[in-house]
Amino acid sequence: ESARTKSGLVSLIIPCLTGNMVYALIKLGFLEDERLGKAIEWILTYQRSDDGEERPPLGEMYDRYRSCWGSHSCHMGVAKTLKALSAIPEPKRDARVNAKIQELADYFLKHRIYKKSHHPEEIAKPGWMKFGFPLMYQSDALEMLDIFASLKIHAPELDDTIDLVRRKQTVEGVWNLENSYSDRMLVTIEHKGKPSKWITLRAVRALREYR
Repeated sequence: ESARTKSGLVSLIIPCLTGNMVYALIKLGFLEDERLGKAIEWILTYQRSDDGEERPPLGEMYDRYRSCWGSHSCHMGVAKTLKALSAIPEPKRDARVNAKIQELADYFLKHRIYKKSHHPEEIAKPGWMKFGFPLMYQSDALEMLDIFASLKIHAPELDDTIDLVRRKQTVEGVWNLENSYSDRMLVTIEHKGKPSKWITLRAVRALREYR
């Protein structure tokens, strides 16, 4: 909150954290709250899916954080805002929401989720190949596949990610925690290198859609 305006500052809004808050509040039952509606409208209005082919966007919203709003949109911002919109129940999605979901999904299909769009044989996000929970502002290939599964999007561009998830299943039939931000939290949520009920839930849920 600004001491001068007594409200939030436009220049301090970033997409990944906005997406996380919208997702959480939808899951907590606040979809009809007017304030959440404004946050969803912000995503529809400002979230970008630029792939390095255009000039960076200009304006008060975009000028402060070039890592979020450069000529190539931040993967985390696209991921978390797509996650937020995917949490809106299908009957509640209007044409603008559906169009933005498609736009953001197409962005990740071009990248094969974690690869380079212009060189799809190269990995752009090696960290996304290590599955974690919770991920806070970060994301990974499994979280993205889970989002695509919830949207029932099927495309050959997802095949590498599906294979990656399948390969990581242990002989016991579960998935291990490979990435963790527990050191930043008040409590430890599972342990790296150990079987994870949260990673396993995501993997099973996603692979059920793509079996």
